[in-house]
Amino acid sequence: MKNQPAPQIKPGDIDRIVRRDFQKSQFDAVLSLLGEYGFEKWHRESDRVKAAVLKLANGKLDALRRHLDVAKRDYRDVLVAAEYPEYARQTSGSSRRLEDTEKNRIIESDWEQYRAWLEKP
Repeated sequence: MKNQPAPQIKPGDIDRIVRRDFQKSQFDAVLSLLGEYGFEKWHRESDRVKAAVLKLANGKLDALRRHLDVAKRDYRDVLVAAEYPEYARQTSGSSRRLEDTEKNRIIESDWEQYRAWLEKP
């Protein structure tokens, strides 16, 4: 079975995504909110988590706040939801086991949708 890829997010990616997905007038507010993540010892992979929160927020400030609150409690929840949505749907709470070929297809599909979102101009 394939390993699930993890994106390599750079600080510049965060600014670019905020400018792309939010109104110009919200730029400072979004960055201020994102600045709340990363200060606790359990806050890991700061830029990757911020990108996940931005993806899940889909340009909505209220959604950004909600997903950021989730990340502050357990960053893995937003990473799974943003990076591996189909894999999470197919494997959580189900006793049905997926074949490796199906798992690989889902992992590849999740990665493609994430990469398309990240690279969107």
